[in-house]
Amino acid sequence: MAENLICGIDIGSTKIATVVAIQTNDEEDLRVIGFNSTKSRGVKRGLIIDIDQVTNAIEESVEKAERMAGHKITHAFASVGGPHISSLNSHGVVAVSNPQGDINETDVERVVEAARAISLSTTRQIIEVLPREYMVDGQSGIKNPAGMSGVRLEVDTHLITASITNLKNIDRCLSDLGIENDGFIFSGLASAEAVLTDTEKELGVVLVDIGGGKTDICLYADGALSYSSSIPVGARHVTNDIAVGLRVSLESAEKIKLLLSKTLKLSQGKDQKKPDSLALNELNLPEDVSDVSPKTLIDNIIGARLEEIYRLIGEEIEKSGFGQNIPSGLVVTGGGAHTIGMIETGRKVIGLPIRLGIPTKVIGLLDEVLEPEYASTVGLILWGRKNIIGYESGIKKFNKIFKDFSIESSIGKVKNLVKQFIP
Repeated sequence: MAENLICGIDIGSTKIATVVAIQTNDEEDLRVIGFNSTKSRGVKRGLIIDIDQVTNAIEESVEKAERMAGHKITHAFASVGGPHISSLNSHGVVAVSNPQGDINETDVERVVEAARAISLSTTRQIIEVLPREYMVDGQSGIKNPAGMSGVRLEVDTHLITASITNLKNIDRCLSDLGIENDGFIFSGLASAEAVLTDTEKELGVVLVDIGGGKTDICLYADGALSYSSSIPVGARHVTNDIAVGLRVSLESAEKIKLLLSKTLKLSQGKDQKKPDSLALNELNLPEDVSDVSPKTLIDNIIGARLEEIYRLIGEEIEKSGFGQNIPSGLVVTGGGAHTIGMIETGRKVIGLPIRLGIPTKVIGLLDEVLEPEYASTVGLILWGRKNIIGYESGIKKFNKIFKDFSIESSIGKVKNLVKQFIP
């Protein structure tokens, strides 16, 4: 059973979540058997600023998930996000190797490798290469050219790059705990895997994952990821605004924000009139704040920050050049999606359909993980399952060596690969 385990560690600014799932032959969906979410320490805006604190937080989360699952976590996929993420689209061309003109898998791999052969800064590393469409002898719109006939094969790809420094820091944290890194996955891409439907991707949609310190964006056009980025603003900025506006601590501001969302959702569910004031006595705040007007909070403090977040998202959509190709609108997920007024403000500012994204495609401990804040956590194991090669044969992600190519890391991974064949 241990060989069928797929694990993911979501390292965010607000939380560090670990999920353990198992793939069985008689179930199509992944079954979640272990999960834990621990308060994040040592991470700011998706970047590691204190390795020791992050390592301790990951260790705490992993240990609790292991106890729930009843299995030791020895390898896992890790999420990467934050402003250091950038993307670009690249084009590759190769001649078909078979004299008969039949395209095989080797040709497909060659053309993708040709597309990733770009000039890149020594501080950057490609973490994902995603084919958008293939072209065979000038015919475009092909999703899988293997088995077709032609002499010239081309591909348009989407490349996601990240800071090598941050990737090495994450690797260091995991290796200190004896956990092998199966691969880095952009947290926005992981969230998209968990919450978007195939129809939305085909029509064109923007996935917006609003975390504590950053917001990850993935834009899909014609069924393929075409633009991805991350902006350094998140739900924690809303909490900061409340703290400044009401002159309370950050802890008190977070409690007030959660109480506001809970109170207004209850009043909407019962078709009651919105309360004129929010009683804060039950929160036992250290500050002398007894009540506050929900309207003042929403209109003057929270609303202004949400409008700023959506304006920045709108700028990213415009920068992508695919603004006219997203009729499905936006799917908002992440912990920040719970913020009161998030959906309504987005519709007003962006002018497109917006829905709340909740993770799907898994079974098991659903009460724990089927919340917007765990979209990227669930997406890690879903994306990981798609990219694993032959766990049963004992080869754990053979193409990982080529996917995350760097001289130092690759030598170590080649050694590990060889060890698996030594009795």
